[in-house]
Amino acid sequence: MAEQAVEQVEKKDAKRPESKDKPEPTQKLPPRKHRGELRWGIAHIFSSKNDTLITITDMSGAETIAKCSGGMMVKSDREEGSPYAAMQAAFKAADQAKQRGLSAIHVRIRAPGGHKDRTPSAGAQAMVRALARSGLRIGKIEDVTPIPTDTTKRPGGRRGRRV
Repeated sequence: MAEQAVEQVEKKDAKRPESKDKPEPTQKLPPRKHRGELRWGIAHIFSSKNDTLITITDMSGAETIAKCSGGMMVKSDREEGSPYAAMQAAFKAADQAKQRGLSAIHVRIRAPGGHKDRTPSAGAQAMVRALARSGLRIGKIEDVTPIPTDTTKRPGGRRGRRV
């Protein structure tokens, strides 16, 4: 019986590959990206009826990472404020931001405000949708349109604008 036990142990050892001869992995995988490792920025969108501008900055707002406008995307002046031009501008700015390492953004939308129109034009919504489609993760969306609280004086004088 002792001889059979020795033979079985020898057979098991023969089946096992030696640890010294194991091949080393030739290809290393890139490090995994965890949920908390997002690089954030701020997308400042100014949207009037004549043009739509986007500026992507870092979180402090001090360093501009990417900027683009609807007028840079189309040839004719009348199409600068269109949703198509705004969408193309957002795609271009998002591409530049991703090349610089941003992966998520907060969005601040601004209309002319003051005595002018306080609602952003159609280009603002097109820009937000384009930013989402481009692969950037969107955090907060806030409206930062300047609204006077002290009812500042309208231009035109006491008698109004004379035509």
